[in-house]
Amino acid sequence: MKSKLILIVLLAFCARLLAADEIVIDKKNKSITIPAKIAPRKLATLDQIYPVDVIACWPTEKKGQKAHETVVIFDAKPSDVHKALESFGLKAGKPAQGEGEKAEGPEVKVFLELPDGKKVPIEKTLVDKKTGKPMPALKWYFTGSVMTQPNPEKDEKVYGADMTGTLVGIFPVTNQVVIQTNLTMKDEPLLKLETDKKLLPAEGTPVKLIIEAPK
Repeated sequence: MKSKLILIVLLAFCARLLAADEIVIDKKNKSITIPAKIAPRKLATLDQIYPVDVIACWPTEKKGQKAHETVVIFDAKPSDVHKALESFGLKAGKPAQGEGEKAEGPEVKVFLELPDGKKVPIEKTLVDKKTGKPMPALKWYFTGSVMTQPNPEKDEKVYGADMTGTLVGIFPVTNQVVIQTNLTMKDEPLLKLETDKKLLPAEGTPVKLIIEAPK
C-alpha cells in the first residue's frame, strides 16, 4: 500500500513537471503560451556579457546557441511553435540572414507575462545599453526556419531552429529561427541592447512568453 502511494505521488509530480514545460495553444484567441525563465546574462564559460541578440532560446543544457544573448530561456521545440502558428491559419514566410536581407511573413505579436500577471510587449523588456532608453516598438514576423542538413553525408534534413534552439530573433544573424523582426543588419551596430533590470524579475524566475496571431 505504501509503495503504491509513493508511486502515485511520483507520477503526479512528473505530470506537473511535464505540464510546466508544455506550450498552451489557444485556438479561439489565436495565442501560444510558452513556459520560460528569465535568462542569465552571463554564462560561467564566458568572460563578458554580450548584447541581447534574440528574445527566446534554449538554455545551455540543451545547447541553445544564443543562451547568453537572450531575454528568456525555454524548453519547448521551436517546430512545435511553428506548427501551432500554422494551426491558426498562418503561412510561414521567409527568414532573413545577413546584410541586405529582410524578414518576411505574417505579422504576430510577442509578449512576456510576468509573475504578477502583468503582460508587456517584449520590446519593453529591453533597453539601450548606453542611453537606458527602452527599445522602440517593432514588427514581428512568422518567418519559419530553414531546413538544415546536420550530416553532409546524409540527405536527411531537420527543422533548423530545433538544432539552434532559437525561437525569436531580433537581428537577422541566423535563419534558423521561427520569428524575426523588421530590423536588418544595418540596425545591429546602432542597437546594443540589455534587459531592463527594473522591469524584469531575477534571473531564473519563471515567466510566460506569449505569441499572438491576428484574430
